[in-house]
Amino acid sequence: MAITAKDIFQTIEEVRRKAPVVHNITNYVAMNNSANALLALGASPVMAHAEEEMEEMVGIAAALVINIGTLSEAWISSMFEAAHQARIKGIPVVLDPVGAGATSYRTQTARELINSEPPSVIRGNASEIMSLFDEKTKTKGVDSAASSHDAVAIAKIISAESNCVVCVSGETDYVVQGDKVIKIHNGHPLMTRVTGLGCTASALCGAFAAVEKDARVAVAQAMAVMGIAGEMAAQRAAGPGSLQMHFLDILYGLNQQDISRLLKVEE
Repeated sequence: MAITAKDIFQTIEEVRRKAPVVHNITNYVAMNNSANALLALGASPVMAHAEEEMEEMVGIAAALVINIGTLSEAWISSMFEAAHQARIKGIPVVLDPVGAGATSYRTQTARELINSEPPSVIRGNASEIMSLFDEKTKTKGVDSAASSHDAVAIAKIISAESNCVVCVSGETDYVVQGDKVIKIHNGHPLMTRVTGLGCTASALCGAFAAVEKDARVAVAQAMAVMGIAGEMAAQRAAGPGSLQMHFLDILYGLNQQDISRLLKVEE
C-alpha cells in the first residue's frame, strides 16, 4: 500500500472523529509533550503508570505506548502487565526503547519486554535499535551515536524475529517490516533541539495504529506527519521554544494540502 497524502489525511480525520484513547506509560520528561501532541492531533491521551490500574486502563484503550525513558522497578512491572493486557485485548503496542545501549538496565528491560510480549511497533533512534540486537552498541545518553541508515539491516532482523514493525528515526526515518522498507525524508534539524519529540513520535504512532490496522502504514503515516509538522513549525519558529508551540498548532490544523505539498516518502 502506497503512502499518499490522501490516505494520511483520511487517517488523521479518523483519529479526529474517533478520538481513540492512547494509553501511555512514558517518561517524566516527555509526558506533557506527548499528551499535548495527541490532543492536538485529535486523540485522547491517558498517562497512567500504577500497576494496580493497568488491566482497567488498557481495557478502555485503543493503543498502548510503552516508553522506558525514566525507568523504575514499579514502572517496569506496570509495563509488563500493560503489554500482557494489551495482547489479551488485541490492541497495538508501540515500544520506545529510550536510551537502550546507554545502560545494561535499560537495554535488558527493553529486550525482556520484546521477548515477553512482542510489540506491534518498535520505534527508536539508530543506536537504540542496534543495541536491542548487539549489546556492544552504545548510545550517547538518549541520543544516537549512529545514523538511521546504519541500523536498517538490524531493524530487518528484529522485525523478522519479533514479527513487528521497526521504525528507525533520524535525518531519514526508516519504517521496516521484514524486507520492506519505507523511507521518510521529512523533518527539520531544529526538532533535535526540543526534548521529547522522539517520544512524541512514538505517541503519534500509537494514535495512528489505533485507527489504521496495518501497522507498517500507520507508522509511516505518523512519522510523515511528525516530520511535516516539524518542517512547518520550523518555518515559523525563532528557536526551540517557539517550535514546540507552532508544532502543536500545526498538528491541530494540518490539512491534506499541507501534506501533499511537503510529503517526501520513498518506498
